Formats: sequence, C-alpha cells, structure tokens
Amino acid sequence: MNKRGTPVLTFNSNSNLVKSKRSTRALTFYKNSNLVKSKRSQITIFVIIAILLIAGVITIYLLRDRIFLGQNAGEFSPVYTYFDSCIESSTKDALSIAGSQAGYINTPDFAPGNEYAPFSSQLDFLGIPVPYWYYISSNGLVREQVPTTSLMERDIEDYLDIELEKCDFSSLASQGYNINTGKPKTSVKIYDNRVDVDVSMDLAVEKTDSSAVKREHRVEVRSNYGKFYSLATKIYNQEKREAFLENYSVDVLYNYAPVTGVELSCSPLIWNPQDVVKDIRGGLSANIGNLKVKGDYYDLKSANNKYFVVDTGDSVKENVRFLYDSRWPSRVEVWPTEDQLMIAEPVGLEEGLGVIGFCYVPYHYVYDVYYPVLVQISDGEELFQFPVSVVIDKTVPRAALSGDIADELSSLDEFCSHKNTNIDVYTFDSNINAVEADISFTCFNQRCRMGSTKISGSNALLSTNFPQCINGKITAKADGYATAEYYISTNQPMSANILLDKLYEKPLELVVGGIPLESRDVNALATVSFKGGKYSTTVIYPQQKSVKLSEGLYNVSVRVFSGADLKIPGSSESKCVQIPSPGILGFFGKTKEECFTINLPEQTLTNSLSAGGDSQEFILESDLKSGTQIKISVPVMPPTSSLEQLQQNYELLDSQNIFISYQ
Repeated sequence: MNKRGTPVLTFNSNSNLVKSKRSTRALTFYKNSNLVKSKRSQITIFVIIAILLIAGVITIYLLRDRIFLGQNAGEFSPVYTYFDSCIESSTKDALSIAGSQAGYINTPDFAPGNEYAPFSSQLDFLGIPVPYWYYISSNGLVREQVPTTSLMERDIEDYLDIELEKCDFSSLASQGYNINTGKPKTSVKIYDNRVDVDVSMDLAVEKTDSSAVKREHRVEVRSNYGKFYSLATKIYNQEKREAFLENYSVDVLYNYAPVTGVELSCSPLIWNPQDVVKDIRGGLSANIGNLKVKGDYYDLKSANNKYFVVDTGDSVKENVRFLYDSRWPSRVEVWPTEDQLMIAEPVGLEEGLGVIGFCYVPYHYVYDVYYPVLVQISDGEELFQFPVSVVIDKTVPRAALSGDIADELSSLDEFCSHKNTNIDVYTFDSNINAVEADISFTCFNQRCRMGSTKISGSNALLSTNFPQCINGKITAKADGYATAEYYISTNQPMSANILLDKLYEKPLELVVGGIPLESRDVNALATVSFKGGKYSTTVIYPQQKSVKLSEGLYNVSVRVFSGADLKIPGSSESKCVQIPSPGILGFFGKTKEECFTINLPEQTLTNSLSAGGDSQEFILESDLKSGTQIKISVPVMPPTSSLEQLQQNYELLDSQNIFISYQ
C-alpha cells in the first residue's frame, strides 16, 4: 500500500504543480487583459472629452453673439431694432422695384426694336422699364427673358449689399451710441408669403462703459412676392402653350375690322385704313382690359362675360389685370390697299349680270398685329407685373411655344455650381493702380456671382474656379468707376486683366445761340446724349445739370425742344369709282362715276425742335480732372412757323455741329 500510495502522492503533487503553473499563467493573462481594457477605456474617455471640448468650442463660436450680447442686449436693443427695420424697409424697396420691373432689379441689356418688330426688350410703363418676358427682336427672333427665383434672389442680395451701407444711425448717435459697421454680405430666400434675409455684418456698439458686436442679423419680411411670381409664371406658361391672348385678338379683328366676308351690294365697299387701325387698337384696349383669371376677385354681370375668363386650373384671390394702351409701341398693318384706301370692288357689274339685279362685294384683308400686353398681379399693397408681346401674323395667331418656365431651381444653379477652371482676375484703373471690384460671369443668359477682387500688395486679384464657357463675359463693377466687361473663354486656365475707367461727375451748362437755355426759354427741354464704346449716358436738361463721364470717344448729340403753336392744316383727298347708273340703264350695265372725299382734321403742335446738333468728341481724363464745368454750345434753328420749316429743321441736324469746352 505504501508502495502504491507513493506514486499517487507523487502524481497529485505534480498535478497540483501543473495546476499551479496553469493558474499562474491564467492569472497573468487575466491581469494583462485587464491592463489592455484599462488602457482602451482611458483612450475612449480621452476621445469623448476631446469631442465634447470641440463641440463646446463650436457651440460657443456659433452662439458667440448671443452669449456676448446677452448682458447688453437690452441696452443696445434700439440699435439692433433700428438695423433690423432698415433691413426690412430696404428689402421691401427691393421687392417693390423687382415687382414693377418683371422680377428684375438689374434689368437685362436694352435691345431696341425697329419698324418691323416695334418691341424693344423693355416696355416703358409710366417711365418704368419693364423687361418683356416674351418678345420678337428686331431681327425677327423669339426672345424670352423670364427671371428665375435664384436670379431674383441674387438681384435682391446685390441691392441690399449696397443699400444697407446707407442705413442712417445718426439719430442713435445723438443718444450717445457710438456705432461702427462693417461691409454687409446678404443672403436672401424667397418663399410664397415671406422673404428671409440673412445679413453677415459687424455691428459694433459702444455706450459709456459697455460695448458689444453683433455679426449675424436675420429678418423675416412678410411679402406675397413669391406667390405673385408663381402665379405670373403659371399665366405666362399658359399663354405660351395656348396663345390665348392671340386668340382673343383675332376675335377682336373679326369684330372691329373687315377681314373676310361678302355683302350684297352693287357699290364698292371702301374703308380708310387709318380708321380701321384706330378701331382695332380701341377694340384691343377694351377687350384685353376685360380679361380676368378664374377666381373670386370679381363678379360677372352676365353669363356671357364668362367669355373673358381665362382658366389657369386654379381659383385665384389676387387681382389680375391685362392692360393694353394704344399709345404703346405696336404695329398694325393691313393688305391690300389702293391709294391709301381699302376698296372692295363689287362683282356683278359686268355687262349682262346687272340685268338680273344681283351683285355682291366679296372682301378679304390680311392683318399683321404686333402689340404688348402688360399683366399685373396685385393685392392692394404689392404689385408684380410683366409684359408679353402678342403676335398675329397674316391674321393667324402665332404657334404655341414649347417648355414651361421652372418655378424654382433652374439651369442657372446647375451651371454656376460646375466651376472647374481656374481664372485669375486682376482689376486696376487707367494708372495701373489696383481697384477692388465685384466680379460676375455671364454665359449666354446665365449669370454667376464669382466674388470680389481683393488688394494684396500691388494687385487686386480674384483667383477662383469659373464654369466652362466659350465666349463668356466677365463683368467688373466698382463704386466711382464705369462698369467694365471682358470677354473670355473659360475652357482652360488663364488670366483676365480688366481696366476700369474712373467716372467724374461734372456740372453741365447748355448754351443755345449764345444764350443759356434757361434764360432763352424757361419751358425748353433738351436731351444731351453721350454714346461711347464702353460707356454711355443721357441727361435731361435742365432737370439734370450734371453728368458722369469717363475718358473715351463719344458721339455727343443735343436736341432742344421749345414751345410752339404750329397748326397743321386739315387736308382732304377725293376718290372716284364707277357704280351702276340708276334706273333702266343700270340693268344694261351702264355705270356712272361717283366721288367721295376723305378729310384729315387740323392738328396743332405744342412744341417743336428749335436747336440741336451732333459732334464726335474724345474726352480726356485730364480734361475731366482739371475742368470744373462742361459747356456745350448749340446752334439755334429757324422758328418753326410752318410744316415745311419743321421738316427743314430736322434735316439741319445732320449738318449742325455742337462745341464742347471745359471751364
């Protein structure tokens, strides 16, 4: 037993030894594992603390104005309240301008019309240039210039960036506030019933021992501008698709003018084209003015008036008006005419046909009618208006146009977001001095705001990526300088060096026949135009007695109009036609001559051209710097005592020269 027990004891002893070693290793592993976990836990805690610190710093940075201003908000609230009201009033001014100008504050470049297409690119409505959303250009092409929401927002931003610098804090300064402002940077978002305006601008205020700086300003302006614009685009898109204005106009033609028809008569039918055109214009004015958009802002006096209701698919509450004024540029032509008359000859006067007593007068006249319609949307407080041209060619309404105007995002946003070509833009004056300027880029009808050149060393530079475009246009604007344009293809990196000409405002004096215009005729009015290759301006004198000019070559023209009492006598024209003879002889084809007279009434001219002339002048910057006044001497013309003399005066314009001096 002792012999057998020994091995057992030995085995147990070794077993415990093995277990002891294993336990030691396990304990060591357990300790090491805890050490790793401990280190990982410490790292995790450090990461969390770092994240919390960063989040705290960001929060403090974002809320720095509120935290800093919390103690002084009450003391400086009059300053902040005033600036918010200035933002609101300036925004309302911007919306009022844009609403009256078809959505534009900065209207597109003016394009004149001609005799064929009387529309320019803008309708002059009570002195306001309202860009057409649709018109026929002078070369007969269809043009559209409907602003997108994004473009309108950019226009308002540009306007506010300038106007907010003019906010007048003088009344607050008199109360002991010391106020300093930075340069505003505005962001605008248009919604149906409001416009949100965010302005980044340092507004530093001090009073006694307290001070604060507020950098971010947000104002919500209540406005239906966005809603009006949406309704305007809906009406416009329907006009594009259905040409409903043209269809109403054709109805007017058939009701107010001879178009196609026949009358039982043995005498010719005769119309005066001038009277016909006058009737058409009057009919258009009355009928277009009666158009309504389906809604509840009017009451129909009879069921027949439903004819004048345009259904856009919704019922509107806003007041929608369609206007046409016969004095607006338009073209109404009729064919055929003979000796300035519309004569329809009878059929049945030939020999033999008169025996049966049957004659009739068929007529068919063709009309071209081009005229503008102004669409106005209002609620008594706000207004949005846009014009379109109505086109009837050879008595046929124009064909429908394809495509709707986007309500929100447009190709402008897509185009401007793809900036992948680096362009270095340098701006300087004529003396090669750096000038900071706002830079925009235009490709066809798409405009992108690129930023501003900043002075660094001796250069004013903007280095940024531009969208790719062949023959694009960079526009540089700076206060006190003429706007400069630079044409460039941005399909590869390059530099653009843009020269801005300084503008000098100079007093202007107009001398007619050696006598100042005001002394010669207190009621006289003159237009003075300076047309240059890069810069042009026009002055209405004497209402405007100063002019802004830069160095350059100008075609200068002056037209002076003075009071007159010129009577243009009435005139008459006789026209004779052959008609059937009365009695039995008429049955055998006998005719006789019958004559009639067309009378034109007497007219009186209350003002007429009395002086004027033209000149080409290269105006030097040195002249603009040194001279205190620009004097223009204009030769006088003979008094317009007759219509022939008035015609001669206009012919004299080509031969009369004006003289410019600097005093």
